[in-house]
Parts: sequence; C-alpha cells; structure tokens
Amino acid sequence: MALHVRGRGLPDEQPVEYWIVDGAISLEQVDGAETVFSDGWIIPGLVDAHCHVGIGPGGRVDAAEALRQAEIERRAGVLLIRDAGAPIDTRGFDDRDDLPRIIRAGQHLARAKRYIPGLGLDVDDESRLPEAVAAQARAGDGWVKLVGDWIDRSVGDLAPLWSDDVLKSAIAAAHANGARVTAHVFGEDALPGLINAGIDCIEHGTGITDDIIELMLANGTALVPTLINIDNFPGIADSAAKYPTYAAHMRALYATCRSRIGAAREAGVPIYAGTDAGGMIAHGRIADEVAALTGVGLSAADALGAACWDARRWLGAPVLEHGASADLLCFAEDPRTGPQVLRQPDLVMLRGRVH
Repeated sequence: MALHVRGRGLPDEQPVEYWIVDGAISLEQVDGAETVFSDGWIIPGLVDAHCHVGIGPGGRVDAAEALRQAEIERRAGVLLIRDAGAPIDTRGFDDRDDLPRIIRAGQHLARAKRYIPGLGLDVDDESRLPEAVAAQARAGDGWVKLVGDWIDRSVGDLAPLWSDDVLKSAIAAAHANGARVTAHVFGEDALPGLINAGIDCIEHGTGITDDIIELMLANGTALVPTLINIDNFPGIADSAAKYPTYAAHMRALYATCRSRIGAAREAGVPIYAGTDAGGMIAHGRIADEVAALTGVGLSAADALGAACWDARRWLGAPVLEHGASADLLCFAEDPRTGPQVLRQPDLVMLRGRVH
C-alpha cells in the first residue's frame, strides 16, 4: 500500500507532501494512499558523519553487537552513517531494509604502536602507505581513514605519523581510486602536511589555528569536530599522568577547541556533525552533537543541516526528492528547538518502511 506524509520541510519551512510507493518518494499524488503523518515537520534522515559501527568501549565487537549499534542509530533517526573506520565487515547489513545505510571508510591506517590496538591496520614501513590507502579505497565506499597523529611515547606528546611526501602520494592514490580521505587529528603539527597533501576532511581538528583555517579554505577541506567526544579530553589527560607533556597538551586543546572550531565556522570552513560513537561515546547521540554545534556558533538550522541535508549532499546522498529512497523523519514539534525534540522523532521511515 502507498503511504503519504505531509507537513513543513526544512530548511525552507515550506509545506511539503510526499507519497511513498515501493520504498521511494513520489511528488505525484497517489490515490488511496494511507496518511501516516500530517501537521508537523518533515526532514531527511539524519547523518552521523563520524560513527563506528563495529567498535565498542572495549574495542572490536562481534556482529550481534554491531547490529544492535546500528539499530540504536536508526531509533535516534540516523539513517545514513559514514563509518569512519571499523575493524569488522558490516556489508551484510546492506541486505537489510531495517538498518541505516553505511558509507564505509575501511579500516584505520596507522603506524605500529601509534593507535588503539586491534582497530586499524598497521603500516610498518611508511613507504607502503600509498599501497595500503589504494587497497582501502577499493575496499571502502569512497572514503579512506588515516590516523594523522597520536601519542609518540618516545617524545611523550602528540606527533604526526607520516611524512609530508608520503601523504601526498597516499592521498593521490586514494583520489586515483575514486575515494576521499579523512584523518584523525588532535594536535597542531600534523595538520599542514595533511591539508597541503590534499586531504578532503579532518576529524576532531582541535589543533586548528588561523593559518590552518586559511589552508583549509584554500584546499576545500571539511571538518567533522566530534564535539561531544572532545569533552573526554580532560579524562584522557587525567589518565596520562605518565606523560605530563601530553596530558597538558590535551587539556590545552580542550580549553581552546570551541573557540578554534568557532573561528573555522566563522571563516567558512564546511562543518558536519559526527559523534565518534563506538568507543568512548555511546551510539545514538547525534542530537547531542547537533546541540554542541550551536555552542560553537552554528545557528539551530545550520547545526541541523550539518547532520541532515547539508551532510547528505556532501556525502553524495539524496535528500527528499522524487524517486529517492523514502528515508525521512517526522516531528510534531520543530526539531530545531533542541535535542529533546530531535532525539525522539515521531515517525522514522527507512526505505519506505515505518519504524
């Protein structure tokens, strides 16, 4: 049976009506369709642009737990995930019409002993990085994830993992294989090499400065700041007493991150919402990340767009248009009013199926 929803769309606030036939949106009236929502707000399904389905607080999880994580995201209204590195293969989820769509970045690429054990692939000889990047580009869904910096215990602080020349070759290899590249970066020192090498996105970005913002603008580099995860920095510092320089650095990054990210926003760096769910962050918290983005200067509409229509366009995914998959959320109240509304959609529709 055909379904029907009507309400007001965002961001333009205009009346909209959609008919759903065989899981797809139609803008043409379908007689006899069952109206399942009216008199409220209708938006495309939310996007978590930094989410790890397959990772839990203890690291790698099994398929049953990964399935539970995906279901939590769907209940929160996240119908599209950019999985920014995962140690397990979740492609079996693609055959299920009740789970969010996942855009995969393959496995994290890092140096040995320079990232969380068991999550990524170790590249012992950095000259092999371009080869490893090309392999992950072919295995993923158009993204590759690098670990750009991490604690170097020999110096007791954050430090880059890769040389600038290798990064240029590696990112070129990804682009040649049709993939974009993103990187985990907490500190300052790794950013110039990554951005000058043509990286497409920076995750976290707590070390960005005015000169880095200019580089990002010149190169079209996006930012996914994962603000609710950055709130863990003081606890990370407390647990790193053995490395006082690193601990002090993490506290300093935390103290300045919101002003730095706010400056990037004001300058025009494109910012998208990602929670970093899967490790220290529970799944299903995209509404909290949207609220956090308003705290660095995004308007309520722009913060929602960073987790919805703008993020979808950035990732090459459809919004609510004729012929697109019927992946949408309906709210009786305006979802821009705060996380208490956004985290509880009144209707979740995925592939034309109501949840």
